[in-house]
Amino acid sequence: MSGLEAKIAEIRDADLRAELEAARGGFLFAPIVEHLLYRQRQRDAEQAQAGAEARRRESLGRDRRRREAVREVIENEPTAPENLQHLHSVLALCGLPYRDPGPTREFVREYGRNSLSLMAGRLKNPVTGEMEPQGLPYGPKARLVLLHLCTEAVRQRSPTIEVADSLSGFMRAMGFSVTGGERGTIGAFKEQLNRLAACSMQIGLWDGEGQASTLNVPPFRALELWRRGEDGLVWQRTVSFHQDFYDSLIRHALPVDIRAARAFSGSARKLDLLFWTGYRLRALQRPLRLTWANLHRQFGAENASLRSFRQAFKADLAGLLDVFPRLRIDLDEGGMLLHPAEPGSLLVPPKATRPARAASGRG
Repeated sequence: MSGLEAKIAEIRDADLRAELEAARGGFLFAPIVEHLLYRQRQRDAEQAQAGAEARRRESLGRDRRRREAVREVIENEPTAPENLQHLHSVLALCGLPYRDPGPTREFVREYGRNSLSLMAGRLKNPVTGEMEPQGLPYGPKARLVLLHLCTEAVRQRSPTIEVADSLSGFMRAMGFSVTGGERGTIGAFKEQLNRLAACSMQIGLWDGEGQASTLNVPPFRALELWRRGEDGLVWQRTVSFHQDFYDSLIRHALPVDIRAARAFSGSARKLDLLFWTGYRLRALQRPLRLTWANLHRQFGAENASLRSFRQAFKADLAGLLDVFPRLRIDLDEGGMLLHPAEPGSLLVPPKATRPARAASGRG
């Protein structure tokens, strides 16, 4: 086989073969063969690279694959209003319990000038009519429920929001199948809704200069979580926030990219890290240093060992950087150094700056 024939034999794709046959017998046939061979080899290389990437992803765990997929979407589609959810900033900073607190009826978390206190309450059983004690809300599902309900309140600009169709859709958007039964996802979300509906909440705000306020409210004024339908228990049509909580939410709403929340929907601590980092970076003007003791108080309340917390936190941060690789967050023996981020690298849009006051003077 001659050199030209060997090159022709390498050209396999149907469209390239068609161009080859159309050029056969022409004066520039040999240069055309060279060009078609170059295109064939380029395609082969791209296919080989894609195959290697597919095999690499197959070797990753499910969560890592999800994070990488979310990163690609966010990099190719910048955050837009339709991608944004909202959460009360104090909830983003202070968080809920990570695990089931069991019989514990009170939970307190503080961060800097802000604090959150939860008291477990009771709900009336729709079957027995008895007032039954509910536990404290906890885990990723409680955070996702609050994220969704706060979002709807901000979007609808009303403390009473329509949720009949949105909750099931939100569960699917977060990667959960909507299933009933004893072990179904609906039951798990229902439990957290019940706990949130029953609890009382205190939100403490302090300006660091002698002014402080404490908001004492249950998050919801009315929350008839379930009503009976033809197919059994279904979502209630409306949820009403307490007016004071709603007013505070509107003033202190933190945007959250729903695509990133989906990437961490199975981990309460990763969600807290996502919320916290988004809040801090929005207005960060200079590097922020946090010691391991600071981080442990913020994210390790249920991990008594600082050593084991450090390992877990490193893994959580690595997960966040899988989705937002351009963030400049360094860990060392002293703790964490958080650097200001460029607007295009932020988790959520930058916080709007207050307009400078016009200089006054005498004319």
